[in-house]
Amino acid sequence: MTEIAIQTHELGKSYQLGLHQTGNLRETLSAAARRPLQTLGRRRAARKETDTLWALRDVSITIADGEVVGLIGHNGAGKSTFLKLLSRITAPNAGWAEVTGRVGSLLEVGTGFHPELTGRENIYLNGAILGMRRAEIRRRFDEIVEFAEVGRFLDTPVKRYSSGMSVRLAFAVAAHLEPEILLVDEVLSVGDATFQRRSLAKMNEVAREGRTVIFVSHNLGTIRSLCERGILLERGTVVADAPAGEAIEKYLQLLERAASDDLLERSDRDSRSQGDTRIRAVSIADVASGQRDVVVGGHPAKISVEVTEPIAGLDCRLLIVNSLGLAVTRLDSEVSAPVDVRDPAPGTTIECEIDPLPLMPGRYRIDARVNSGDQVQDGLDGAAYFDVEPGILGERPMHTVSGDGDVVVPHTWRLPG
Repeated sequence: MTEIAIQTHELGKSYQLGLHQTGNLRETLSAAARRPLQTLGRRRAARKETDTLWALRDVSITIADGEVVGLIGHNGAGKSTFLKLLSRITAPNAGWAEVTGRVGSLLEVGTGFHPELTGRENIYLNGAILGMRRAEIRRRFDEIVEFAEVGRFLDTPVKRYSSGMSVRLAFAVAAHLEPEILLVDEVLSVGDATFQRRSLAKMNEVAREGRTVIFVSHNLGTIRSLCERGILLERGTVVADAPAGEAIEKYLQLLERAASDDLLERSDRDSRSQGDTRIRAVSIADVASGQRDVVVGGHPAKISVEVTEPIAGLDCRLLIVNSLGLAVTRLDSEVSAPVDVRDPAPGTTIECEIDPLPLMPGRYRIDARVNSGDQVQDGLDGAAYFDVEPGILGERPMHTVSGDGDVVVPHTWRLPG
């Protein structure tokens, strides 16, 4: 009989918005003094539904011991909230969650670390939190330090670590201290490419050992290769619980439908967005024909991003993603070239020209992000979709059907006979 590692029943988490939030201790105490003692039920009845945001609602799932599950969805869909509830970082407002086994979690940079303690002390502290004896921690200590590559800084307070060092050590602790359940959020994107590969290999190793893994990532290729099952969240509810490939396909369909809506009305924006301007529209056009959203491969193409407010020094990053959700290429204005042009007056339209567009026939999407300096102004996945029709690149006709790869590389053959 298969053992159950995680089971939830109508699990929900809500947050009070507006005036129900108190900002500091003085306001909290004043509000408590003014409000007579009430039962929890009467307090809830007095609140207006419009002031309540349900980050997670009516989530009922069962995850068997040893399953590797990918959690996917828009920004703000409830993925991180779900992991925080399983980790007991926050308490639910409805339903319940039963987690059987020792949980190792990596939900954000430095999760579970005390900033004033050294790396060495935090390793032992995290092990103790997981319920491990000192001898057990000592047995895995050298492996943790080697994996995290922080040996030189082991006796330095972690508050002086860079974000990359912190996430390396946090993941090393979470993965090596033998948790029966490993919860990993998007934080692996903080590390460099080499660390990400090693981390994914380690998670594969953890999964092969029969431990339970829940992995949150926007990298659908990683979800597809690592996870056997996918759970798709949309606005705090489960809309798909299926084999990973099916859940990813459903997610891609949701993204495409959202791209046809008014972009200003979308709530699934980059969680780091703090700016004064928003992405109003994203489009791509074939320069030769002027046709929008359909480009002939090998033709020049122009991507336009329109924002709501003019801001000086605005930069843009575009990610072109294929129909499987895999990134094909990134176009980034911060990596500048002499041919780039920056108008002296701030405007509301950003243009990126691609000459020629070297993509195979197929359907693609554009993820867009705009920032000013270090501040992310706005970001949307699936901001626009377009089709590429077969054309000619470097005098060589493209294949009419895309099957192997997405990019056409100009090339020349020298053949015998």
